[in-house]
Amino acid sequence: MTRTEADTSAARVLQGLEHGNPSVRLRAALAAGTDPDPGFVGRLVERCAVEPEFPVREMLTWALTRHEASTTVPALMDEVRSERAQARSQALHTLSKIGDRRAWPAITPASLADADDEVARSAWRAAVVLVPEGEEPQLAVGLATQLGRGGRGTRLSLSRALIALGDAMWPVLRAATTDPDPRVREHAIATERLWRDPDAGFDFAVEEAKRVVALGGGGQEER
Repeated sequence: MTRTEADTSAARVLQGLEHGNPSVRLRAALAAGTDPDPGFVGRLVERCAVEPEFPVREMLTWALTRHEASTTVPALMDEVRSERAQARSQALHTLSKIGDRRAWPAITPASLADADDEVARSAWRAAVVLVPEGEEPQLAVGLATQLGRGGRGTRLSLSRALIALGDAMWPVLRAATTDPDPRVREHAIATERLWRDPDAGFDFAVEEAKRVVALGGGGQEER
């Protein structure tokens, strides 16, 4: 392919990312990942912030994972500070897929406690992927501040993140089982039950936790 042909192809990809037809945007994102070009990164990141279709967003993320982390990670870390919730959420999601621990500074207390549930969930998932060795206990402390938050999906995401930290979660989880807020106690006990018996499922763990809290108990059984 000549330089002119390459430039024409790249221009076609960039135009496709803005097309009104989501199928065209999907193909453009696929092309951007199939033949990576540093010139695509900025536009891919920008498109993640506004793309309304989930399959296209996932393809945009895949395309970014195909580019050099030295180019994508700084751009995505900047995006984590965006005022647009979707931009923050998708940037965190993409950083979790890239898995480069140089992105760890993007995981701040503010991101773990983001007011938007989807952003917070993305931050939790990214955090357990990116956390440096030895930082797990501190991350567990940050995650535990969110116990009792949101609906079923949000609580399940947090439970999974805590469980992924393994032994580092136990001190904060045990403390949370005696928290004055019954929602925090229920969530902590449900997380403990889910860790002990993942096959039983989260809904069963929640019901068990509600029963324990209603009876005035806690979830401080020995491991």
